[in-house]
Amino acid sequence: MTDASVPITQDLLTIPRKLQDGPTNLVGLTRHGLHDALVEAGTNQKQAKMRTGQIWQWIYQKGVRKFDLMTNLSKDYRSLLKQHFKIDIPETVSKQVSKDGTRKYLIRIAGGHEVETVYIPEQDRGTLCISSQVGCTLTCSFCHTGTQKLVRNLTAGEIIGQVMLARDDLGEWPKVDHKPLNTTRLLSNIVLMGMGEPLYNFENVRDAMKIAMDPEGISLSRRRITLSTSGVVPEIARTATEIGCLLAISFHATTDEVRNKLVPINKRWNLSTLIDALHDYPKVSNSERITFEYVMLKNINDSDDDAYRLLELIKGIPAKVNLIPFNPWPGAPYERSSNNRIHAFSEIIFRAGYASPVRKPRGEDILAACGQLKSATERARKSAKEVAAETEN
Repeated sequence: MTDASVPITQDLLTIPRKLQDGPTNLVGLTRHGLHDALVEAGTNQKQAKMRTGQIWQWIYQKGVRKFDLMTNLSKDYRSLLKQHFKIDIPETVSKQVSKDGTRKYLIRIAGGHEVETVYIPEQDRGTLCISSQVGCTLTCSFCHTGTQKLVRNLTAGEIIGQVMLARDDLGEWPKVDHKPLNTTRLLSNIVLMGMGEPLYNFENVRDAMKIAMDPEGISLSRRRITLSTSGVVPEIARTATEIGCLLAISFHATTDEVRNKLVPINKRWNLSTLIDALHDYPKVSNSERITFEYVMLKNINDSDDDAYRLLELIKGIPAKVNLIPFNPWPGAPYERSSNNRIHAFSEIIFRAGYASPVRKPRGEDILAACGQLKSATERARKSAKEVAAETEN
């Protein structure tokens, strides 16, 4: 069953729709785009490749935002750069820190719009959950972000800018003229699981992740990046061929009837169509399994029968099942499954030979957990208890 009213891509929603006068922002340009911009600004064609590499390292390896600090460039060339370019990332409006150490950033982008980014620290790693759109068009009924109208796509610069501002806050850039330390990275993983559907903004997500993976910059392994999609089937294979990162599917139901309600994109690409695409996924293997994300909703999708249907659906696909206790938000129409029910469900999946970890909720007290993100400033600045009390009155 399909819904012709749902567009396949929404790249036209990316702004700036009208280019503003003034310097060009270098953040978010691909290497090729940076090269061409330097040539257009007057850089000698023979020197453009070298200059591209030098500037790239200053921005993405050392975190430098001022051309005057790029000491391996001549003063005259630095002056040329200042005339034509700038190095800007989104503005951090506020930061909240959960009692468990999770950090939630409210950030402002061009046009005054706001999105949220979450950093989740672990003992041996740190994961940044980044957004790809302002709001969301998918209206998944269990997700707080889905209650916010889609405003626009983020640019590549606004996406990679979330990584850069988090590294700023974590103090993870090396000192100027010093190489990065060979220690455990505070920001070691990226998940595209924040606000928005990444595959409805494919080109910008791709370009931003290519920057994150570039070995002369932030240098994250492609296996340290996971893209989560609700099931935009025509774009799924491109994730493997053009980005190369790991894939997660926002699955959440084992029948079309239930998934149509929980994840309405299922009306366009149903379970059968989605599963066929995953069987054909170019990079799927035992070493690069597809993650099936499954939010546990009381009396909705958490029965033993659901678990057995899930096993039947994913049969033959190298996979793991990530069980997510529902994270409540004010006005949510669902309840979290009990711990006993979640673990019984997990045990059925595990006995069939699939990893079935239960995700530990993080940052619930600051509405930073999975499915709780929403960019309204008034909500981002209040605690969960305050918002709940406000809703009841």
